[in-house]
Amino acid sequence: MPQRLGDDIDDFCIKCKRLTNHSIVSLVDEKAAKVRCRTCYHDHDYRHEEPLPSKKELKRLAEEAALKAAGGALPIDGGGDDELLLGGEDDDDSEMDELSGDDDSAGEADDEPAPPPPAAKKAAAKKAAKKAAAKKSK
Repeated sequence: MPQRLGDDIDDFCIKCKRLTNHSIVSLVDEKAAKVRCRTCYHDHDYRHEEPLPSKKELKRLAEEAALKAAGGALPIDGGGDDELLLGGEDDDDSEMDELSGDDDSAGEADDEPAPPPPAAKKAAAKKAAKKAAAKKSK
């Protein structure tokens, strides 16, 4: 039976974030193109009852696509670290050197200190703003 405007159809509402009843608002080739949720009255494209991918899934897919485009290796799942599965020798000694502070280039000195992490920058900015506000009020 062909679909008609105003017919009831089930679809995933992107605003309600659940499967709800919808009314057909637009047809293309006798198939639903746009629908209106009968719960929140939001119009959207017909999704064929498929939910939106989660943010976690989108991030994972983007990382995999970037690695695939760069010709890199895929990360190992379940390792806890973001280790890459690469063919070749293990370089555990260099990782241990980095953790312990031992380095082959001990003669080199850094001219600039390492920048503070973003959270520390935010906290310092808030503290400075509070001090400025306190001085203005006095």
